[in-house]
Amino acid sequence: MTVPNITLNDGRTIPQLGFGVFQIDPSETKAATLTALEVGYRHIDTAEMYGNEKEVGEAIAESGIPREEVFVTSKLNNGFHAPQAAAENGKKSADLLGGYTDLFLIHWPLPTVSDFVPTWKALEELYHAGTARSIGVSNFQAHHLNRLAAETTITPAVNQIEVHPYLVQEDLRAYGQEHGIATEAWSPIAQGLVLDDETITRIARTTGKTPAQVVLRWHIQRGDIVFPKSVTRSRVEENFQIFDFELSDEDMTDITTLDKGHRTGPDPDTFDYVPA
Repeated sequence: MTVPNITLNDGRTIPQLGFGVFQIDPSETKAATLTALEVGYRHIDTAEMYGNEKEVGEAIAESGIPREEVFVTSKLNNGFHAPQAAAENGKKSADLLGGYTDLFLIHWPLPTVSDFVPTWKALEELYHAGTARSIGVSNFQAHHLNRLAAETTITPAVNQIEVHPYLVQEDLRAYGQEHGIATEAWSPIAQGLVLDDETITRIARTTGKTPAQVVLRWHIQRGDIVFPKSVTRSRVEENFQIFDFELSDEDMTDITTLDKGHRTGPDPDTFDYVPA
């Protein structure tokens, strides 16, 4: 199956469906990433704080797939927001992942404990050096993005945020569309919470697909970039098989109206975790 590409505001493209390695133990990450690449994924999402960048890099190197054919995202550790530390650790991520990152993100804004504007300026330098071929942010709210627009020169290519049928984020997604910032959806099935929803299971029955496939297809048709994770090959394959059907407009509306404003993760305005 052919995965659609999204064109970013810097002219580069990113596969709309990827494979996430959040909460995959480093000891399992290489095998899981190799499985995803064998299935057909060409977009891998990792982060410094996941502790498994090295294993992702090893899997890509051993896969036999040219590095330039795999889009790899990583994210800055919350403990390295100081500009020099951000620059050093952006280079470290690049070295672990084949010499560069396709996309490097500020993982969290941490507005109560640091200033993300100097951090972003450090990422701009990584971009100019080619260490990060695209740069973006994760978990930024509209007011955080407005600060970047007012005080820096490069618009983030993406904003990776929590999005699922119980937290549809229409306003923040609309902000992204207006300003040319692609939306990436983490926790796309709300850690499984939405899979037993009556609306989702009804649509799954009528389409002959699983609830997870229905939700991932909803993300794709909305235009968001999504990267489900699993260490089970059958699930990795299932998550990839979402391009042979379409949801109707009614199905799309029914799923979107499930919104409850429910977060499975922290509030970006108050989250202040910095690793020791």
